[in-house]
Amino acid sequence: MTRRRGGFLLYNTNHMFWADEVAEKLKVRNLPLEHVDDMKTPSGHVHVGSLRGVVIHDLVHNALLNQEVKSVYTYVINDMDPMDGLPIYLSQEKYLPEMGKPLFMVPSPEEGFGSYAEYFAKEFIEVIEKIGSHPEIIWSSHLYKEGKMDLSIKTILDNAERVRKIYQEVSGSQKDIDWYPYSPVCPNCGKIGSTKVYFWDGKKVKFKCLPDLVDWAKGCGTVAEIEPAGLNGKLPWKLDWAAHWKAMGVTVEWAGKDHMSQGGSHQIASRISEEILNYPTPHAEIYEHFLIGGAKMSSSKGLGLTAKSSIEIIPPYLVRFLMVRVPYQRAINFDPSGWTIPDLFDEFDKSANAYWNKGDELLSRIFELSIIDKQYLTPLYLPRFRTIAGFLHLPNMNILSWCEKDKGEPLNEIEKDVLNERVQFAKIWIEKYAPDEEKFILKEEVPGEAESLNLQQKKYLEELVFVFQKEVTPEELQTILFSKAKEIGISTKDAFAAIYLSLIGKSFGPKAAWFLTNIPRDFLVKRFNEVVNGSSEITVEKFSFETIKTKDIFSVGEDVVTRYPSVSIGVAIIKGVKILKSDENLEKAKNELLNSLTDLTTEQLGLSPEVISYRKLYKETGVDWHSRRPSPEALLRRVALNKGLYTVNTCVDAYNLIVMKNRVSVGAFDADNIVFPTVLRFAKEGEEIHLLGDENPTKYKAGEIAYFDQKGGFNMDFNYRDAQRTMVTEKTTNLYINVDGVYDVTREKVERTLQETIEIIQNYCGGKVEKAGIVRQSHAAA
Repeated sequence: MTRRRGGFLLYNTNHMFWADEVAEKLKVRNLPLEHVDDMKTPSGHVHVGSLRGVVIHDLVHNALLNQEVKSVYTYVINDMDPMDGLPIYLSQEKYLPEMGKPLFMVPSPEEGFGSYAEYFAKEFIEVIEKIGSHPEIIWSSHLYKEGKMDLSIKTILDNAERVRKIYQEVSGSQKDIDWYPYSPVCPNCGKIGSTKVYFWDGKKVKFKCLPDLVDWAKGCGTVAEIEPAGLNGKLPWKLDWAAHWKAMGVTVEWAGKDHMSQGGSHQIASRISEEILNYPTPHAEIYEHFLIGGAKMSSSKGLGLTAKSSIEIIPPYLVRFLMVRVPYQRAINFDPSGWTIPDLFDEFDKSANAYWNKGDELLSRIFELSIIDKQYLTPLYLPRFRTIAGFLHLPNMNILSWCEKDKGEPLNEIEKDVLNERVQFAKIWIEKYAPDEEKFILKEEVPGEAESLNLQQKKYLEELVFVFQKEVTPEELQTILFSKAKEIGISTKDAFAAIYLSLIGKSFGPKAAWFLTNIPRDFLVKRFNEVVNGSSEITVEKFSFETIKTKDIFSVGEDVVTRYPSVSIGVAIIKGVKILKSDENLEKAKNELLNSLTDLTTEQLGLSPEVISYRKLYKETGVDWHSRRPSPEALLRRVALNKGLYTVNTCVDAYNLIVMKNRVSVGAFDADNIVFPTVLRFAKEGEEIHLLGDENPTKYKAGEIAYFDQKGGFNMDFNYRDAQRTMVTEKTTNLYINVDGVYDVTREKVERTLQETIEIIQNYCGGKVEKAGIVRQSHAAA
């Protein structure tokens, strides 16, 4: 029976591990050598899903060795493939001319590597080795260069008619009578993706390098003839696959279901191998995809979590464990957000204990095949990952001391290393992937949010001051917390909110009694006294920008104040800017940011507290956020979906980098076309705005939130779209800036975004700040 836990499918504990079963079946073939192989085209940063094939083949190879079957394991880097996609993190200016060339001939993005292929392949190979797999690396270009593919190429060209027939029978693809299965490297432009052979005389092929053969590469028009041997060209992918099998002697190679589908690449390769190359198809099984949040990934498009990034958010052995523990017939749907990572650590610990305590045989075998470091072969104290993560919220918490108390004796050096590693990855999880309810940071000073406590809540805290005069256990404290609330006549919700608001600035938090008992009692007494007595140390006004209290530039309408008390708006006026169409350094900065967002998915974006905040506002004002995306989400979705970014001008492009970096909405307007003062308010029935890019004005829906000046609305839905009359162009010399804050887009985030927006605009456009500050609800109506 299978069962699920933590989003993962667990094995049927009544059966042996699948790779051992496969090895037993293969052993019966009694071949002198089982050659296990896998393959990857290094078209960009390789995504983590490609590690599934690496581990699956590694497991089969090792299971064969365990059965005393002679076996080798190779991994082919298919660097002869053409560059047919441009990842979002690379310079279009540099790489568009390279499109269509073999990857081993394309220059590396960084110095120190022989080619584009070598740069990305070596990054992936390093990860392969770190997760405990060590195949022999074979470069496809070397096989071609050494002539090991020559005989297969000639045999396939001699049988071009039969090849065309196989394509038609398997996939229904009708090849022209002059189609030949070979792609020469053009001697003029070096491209392989744009060449088409139209004649083969048994010694040389005649070909054309066509400008419009494919939409991703432009040929030069050369017409030439060449001998189909060595590095002069390559076979099309499906035939190339079969030729690799024969050239290397491969006997085992599995593939994902996209290759193994009916009429797919494997079926054609198999027919070519057996009917034309006279080589038996290697043993193959279909394995399922590795998905991130339910979405398939692409290296050439730069989508998904990269292999390199995966071992930066969880330890390499846990990446391997993730691949080992899920049967190859089942998809792995890994979303690092939420509780996925803590659950994965729990499952690893469970398997470890099964191995150490001679428990469930299958779990033991999974653990045995997952570990990379032999230190795990002997029993170790493994602190629970989510417990360690919880401790990171507590100041002055001695985690090592707690673990030694929990173990009952001092940790050995290996156990200390394990603890330090889990602390390291717990910090990463909390920062990037933990759900909001798990992100609790004890404030060093009284949070500004504590000002909202009423008299009853302060009375409750006053009672707790006396409780903390003596030491209590978490269990005792839990009872006291509830009983004190009942005595005072305050709801438990309000009582616990008083605790959390005073300590972490949120109305909710971790289990109160256990949280409080891990904080020094003198700290609690001092903090609650400060809140009750109205200490001057409350940090609500300790900000870097002034709070603007006048309305001569901007204010928040009273209707907005009443409905959204969390609103805080950053404003700035920058005069004397010089805006250009583009800037080389700005383009570099843009590419650097895009490179940092390689792993971003739309699912992860939707979990961002900033995006959630804007979506919530949209929904509450009657706007469908599925059709009108808040500006940070709209920009980042283009990145996640590999749609690229528009180039507008140095001002707009610059502040958009800050919008994407902080996920906070920013608007910039031509200040000379605004009639001050401005106001953020709800639109009224019948009001219109002439939006940028539209021929005719658009009517606001009553209740939409928008910025207005004395002429009317100049944007809609918190900088979703702007008016044509206030657009920033290369003629703009004076700027008016708005930064939108609401809900979890706090004043602190607005301030940081305003500061960075001013800095980046001045960096690329110059100008002098005439006015900058924050308008909050408490002063908007002053």
